[in-house]
Amino acid sequence: MVEELVTAGVALASVGAVYGMAAARVVKQYERGVVLRLGKLRSGVRGPGFTMIVPFVDRLQKVNMQIVTMPVPGQDGITRDNVTVRVDAVIYFKVVSAADAVIKVEDYRFAVSQMAQTSLRSIIGKSELDDLLSNREKLNQGLELMIDSPAVEWGVSIDRVEIKDVSLPETMKRSMARQAEADRERRARVINADAELQASKKLAEAAGVMSEQPAALQLRLLQTVVAVAAEKNSTLVLPFPVELLRFLERAQPGHGPQPAHPAHPGTAHAQSPPAPQSQQSPQALSESQRALDGAADPAPDQAPHRALELAAQAQQLLTQWQQSMQEQLPAAEAPLDPDSRGSNSRQD
Repeated sequence: MVEELVTAGVALASVGAVYGMAAARVVKQYERGVVLRLGKLRSGVRGPGFTMIVPFVDRLQKVNMQIVTMPVPGQDGITRDNVTVRVDAVIYFKVVSAADAVIKVEDYRFAVSQMAQTSLRSIIGKSELDDLLSNREKLNQGLELMIDSPAVEWGVSIDRVEIKDVSLPETMKRSMARQAEADRERRARVINADAELQASKKLAEAAGVMSEQPAALQLRLLQTVVAVAAEKNSTLVLPFPVELLRFLERAQPGHGPQPAHPAHPGTAHAQSPPAPQSQQSPQALSESQRALDGAADPAPDQAPHRALELAAQAQQLLTQWQQSMQEQLPAAEAPLDPDSRGSNSRQD
């Protein structure tokens, strides 16, 4: 009798252990358990931790409540401005109702993926290429609304949708590159034109200042010569100004034009007619020098008239020599002689 009781107790303990092992379930922290008893949904959703079900009667289905990151395969489409593109995206979603995710949809992951692909193709057809490239925030919001509307009934909440990449044909890439290059060239030309306008205004102001002071133009010429000569890779031809010859002529003692003062108020200067060009030679200069040397010790009775005649002849010979020198110089040296036009007027 005792042996039968011990055997029965052991059998019951074994059955209890087997039942407990079959009925025990563990739900993780990020999961929720949906219990179906004989195919019918139980009202309560099992939370995380240890839980028990009826073996062979209940079926526990666990649902992941974490945010799921799902890539959307690239979709080929034609934009509203007739450009063929390929767009891929990524979608972030999570389950907010475990019972609806199990009961209302067969596979919520597959359903969300198909809905995302369909919505992405629809967005491509409604948008232009510029919007896909530069206005992605607005497109992401519209794509999120299109996917979230049916997903709410499945117990799924769309957290975020992002367009990841837009692939363009090679011909379109080259066209866009040419467009960008043309736009940059246009801006460069506008900047150069603006710089030329500002420089012209400054040059006009500088020309106005130089016109008031003629010596400033000579200084500017010398600065240009110094700048060009610093390169040391070219030959510089510098015109020799006639003014320097005049300065050297005046600097010699006993030479140069002498001012003629008439002896009487009514007496005019005696001038001889200009000599021909063939007489303008070093012999004429030597004669002028001898005339000036002879004027240093005139006779007592002919001193005033003789001095006037010699001074006039010297002035005339010097003027003729200057004219011959100007004709022998190159034509480019003419602007450097500002007093050449008034040389004849100053002989009076």
